[in-house]
Amino acid sequence: MKDTTKANEELFTRMLLDLAPAERLAMACRMFSAAKALVLAGVSAAGSLSAAEARGLVFLRFYGRDFDRAKRAGVLSRLQAT
Repeated sequence: MKDTTKANEELFTRMLLDLAPAERLAMACRMFSAAKALVLAGVSAAGSLSAAEARGLVFLRFYGRDFDRAKRAGVLSRLQAT
């Protein structure tokens, strides 16, 4: 479903492009931080987790599909060790 008119879409794109690169980067960082907070809240709702377990679940939510099984297991192992 798309409920945004072409004119509004173009206006939004133009407004983003008018921002300085540093402002766009800061916006992206704030969005990532907000997404991470939402994921942390979601995994924390599952019960009592250690910090390492929470890091592992956050990693899987964000990047789990980007790695094959062996690399994913290696990253999770390192996250558990820290």
